[in-house]
Amino acid sequence: MSKPSLLKSALGLTLLIGTIASAQPKRNVSSARHPNLAAAQKFAEQAYNKVTAAQQANEFDLAGHAAKAKSLLEQVNNELKLAAEQSNANHR
Repeated sequence: MSKPSLLKSALGLTLLIGTIASAQPKRNVSSARHPNLAAAQKFAEQAYNKVTAAQQANEFDLAGHAAKAKSLLEQVNNELKLAAEQSNANHR
């Protein structure tokens, strides 16, 4: 493996690790109180991880579509959390 290829791979891996650590959706809906919403969050997290794997397999050359999908999955996570909070407020 040539030095430029090795450097490119190392840089890509560093970017991947930083992206995963900072942007990965957090599951924070209580599965005890909201089992369906919590399951949806789990599936969104799994989808996010699969998109990340696809990015890595394709060396991030997906014309920005994978990044947009990950952004939308983060929105899904936030909306599910808001739905759980609304349910909590309605059932106090």
